Amino acid sequence: MKIFKFGGASVKDADGVRNILSVLKYTGFKDTFIVVSAMGKTTNALEKVVHSYFENKEHYPKKFEVVRSNHHKIVEDLFTEDKALVIEKIDALFDKVLSFLSGNAVHNYSLVYDQVVSIGELVSSTIISYYLRHEDIENTWLDARKCIKTDNYYRDANLDWEKTKTEILIMVKGKSTLISQGFIGSAPNGMTTTLGREGSDYSAAIFAYALVADSVTIWKDVPGVLNGDPREFEDTVLLNQISYCEAIELAFYGASVIHPKTLQPLQGKEIPLYVKSFENPKDPGTAVSKGKILEPYVPCYIVKKNQTLLKLSSKDFSFIIEENISEIFALLHQYKMRVDMIQNSAISFSICIFNKYSKLGPLVNALNVKFNVKVTDQVALYTIRHFDKPAINFIKNKVGKIVLEQRTTDTAQFVVMD
Repeated sequence: MKIFKFGGASVKDADGVRNILSVLKYTGFKDTFIVVSAMGKTTNALEKVVHSYFENKEHYPKKFEVVRSNHHKIVEDLFTEDKALVIEKIDALFDKVLSFLSGNAVHNYSLVYDQVVSIGELVSSTIISYYLRHEDIENTWLDARKCIKTDNYYRDANLDWEKTKTEILIMVKGKSTLISQGFIGSAPNGMTTTLGREGSDYSAAIFAYALVADSVTIWKDVPGVLNGDPREFEDTVLLNQISYCEAIELAFYGASVIHPKTLQPLQGKEIPLYVKSFENPKDPGTAVSKGKILEPYVPCYIVKKNQTLLKLSSKDFSFIIEENISEIFALLHQYKMRVDMIQNSAISFSICIFNKYSKLGPLVNALNVKFNVKVTDQVALYTIRHFDKPAINFIKNKVGKIVLEQRTTDTAQFVVMD
């Protein structure tokens, strides 16, 4: 079995879905497990539905119907026959979410988020499955929630590997071409969970691990893994080869082309990962496997925006020691903050965090009990892997005011006023 993952950009419209057919005809589709994301910016649109549901309830149905209408248009463009059947199938999925929202009495934002946002993958995979059948590619549509088993940590669920592996093997046995969803799973109580933003890559790796797949290919709107996001950096270079360890490092620091959790299950079974262009499937793309750390060996640039810098100092000018650091990290865990950079001295401790769950206020109040806390919001974190002097100068000339800087042997990081 080989695993193909198609992201939102590759299935953003009817032409994107048709292009999946072209890719499959070129690569072959026997013994192929296809994982798809939501179409285009659907996840962003559904996040706005959730926000409206909590902030201004009378507006969320209209926002939701816009999402439904966008998918109807794609179905209208794709199908000549079976159009009514496909619309009926996806409307049943949409209506189930509306029914949940109208009857919901739980004010857990993250739980509601997962029930709503997950509809994007369910609808996109349904449309693609029917389209491939329409084009004479028989396939099995698989509800990922039946086999991706997680805890109930909504919006960033943790996997139950043993249950997941068992269920995948049962669900896939005897099937050749399958289509399923990235990003989603289910908790022990049966509620839908999600694996974190951009988690479809991770889903592909989970299926690959369970099936001991020959390979995983992520089809992107770029030629492969570049040494910088082309939306942020000019004259980027295609990386032909990356080692598993280096890819994990790049993902950890925020390289958006690969989800941070994707590499570990693949590395454990030495399953190669390829990142290729869905527009040019004949091109080699990037291979992530055992071998050279990086080829070509060039500096790699990563930027994370919408960060928050916290500078903590002891109120009595005493040292910040292990006990204090332990307390700080306990609070960061309690308020679900992702830490992207740490720097400490004898009497200060600086952390660059991502306020994913909008709990910055309560965190700062808790920290203020023992520390003086300075908050600098809306900063950007720039990272250079394998930096050299020209790379450092390039970033310093590119960015605004640098408020924090640190370097290790291989990595330089700069917190910048965005």
